[in-house]
Amino acid sequence: MKNYLNFENEIKNLETELEKLKDPYNQSGLSEVDTQKITKTQKELDEKLKSIYSNLDAWQTTMVARHEDRPKSKFFIDNLFEDFISLAGDRYYGEDKSVITGFAKFNGQSVLVIGQEKGDNLENRIDRNFGMMRPEGYRKTIRLMELANKFNIPIISFIDTPGAYPGVGAEERGQAEAIARSIECCMKLKVPTLAIVIGEGGSGGAIALASANKVIMLENAIYSVISPEGCATILWRDPKKMLDAAKAMKLSAKDLLELKIIDEIVAEPLGGAHRDINLILKNVSESISKNLIQFKEMTPEEILSQRKNKFLKIGRSKGFISDPENLSSLEIKKNNLKEFFNKKENIFFLTGFFILSAILLFLYL
Repeated sequence: MKNYLNFENEIKNLETELEKLKDPYNQSGLSEVDTQKITKTQKELDEKLKSIYSNLDAWQTTMVARHEDRPKSKFFIDNLFEDFISLAGDRYYGEDKSVITGFAKFNGQSVLVIGQEKGDNLENRIDRNFGMMRPEGYRKTIRLMELANKFNIPIISFIDTPGAYPGVGAEERGQAEAIARSIECCMKLKVPTLAIVIGEGGSGGAIALASANKVIMLENAIYSVISPEGCATILWRDPKKMLDAAKAMKLSAKDLLELKIIDEIVAEPLGGAHRDINLILKNVSESISKNLIQFKEMTPEEILSQRKNKFLKIGRSKGFISDPENLSSLEIKKNNLKEFFNKKENIFFLTGFFILSAILLFLYL
């Protein structure tokens, strides 16, 4: 049974009609298949999908990103990689089922795969905590990322979470510290890292694994510091203002690419990734292949520098940095006073400033 969003009523009606036309025996009595009407209805459906999905607002995009039928991390791991070996445990506390991790082969190349998994039915969702990772999940990924770094193995992460789990137990076990350490680990790696936001990239729960060389988003995915409902509750004390919040947060792939927070958008089938899973698999596979090839000729130091510069450049495109392409050094340059006073123009400026100050002081006193 297909699941429809509240703005897809016309699509639902057209698809229901199309199904009846394709299988007339479900109707009362027997009749011939009307191919002409099927073609006409299919054309109407395609036009309606194009019309709706080319004009989605920020909240509608959020609903598509959260769609029940949307492909999850496990689907991509099962279909894109070979010889996947799942690894568990953080060696401190326990196993976190909200994140799937392990080594696999992608086009014959060894990779570490990390996937935040929401689950595909109610039982799985509860078991996987709806994709909300606990501290042990982040510590597990840190352990494996450091192992991948040691053996020069690229890392591919699939991001799909409403955020890190905010429960009392998680906080007691150091949730914030685990997220911070995960971000630190991601930034220190000397192997290529790709983060693909396939659905919902929420808060620090997503950033902890998305501090990568390349941050890629599916066309209808979202990536934000907080959920629209949470933002509306904090700013307007009204969770019903989530549309205003979603617009203000610029959480869509198109907005984030324009702001240079992400690096690439993977096109989705018309009507969302869940409508053609083979096409979305092909598009994601091509994106991963292209980006892994890009990093093959780079040295570990160049990979580290590229990642560091990428994040240091965010928000500085219209700032006062003379060379935003080279920001690796975080050292503060000390002012050389001797050099300053050796320049004639600086002496003239200071002399003029003091004379003007003295005149103004004399006039007002």
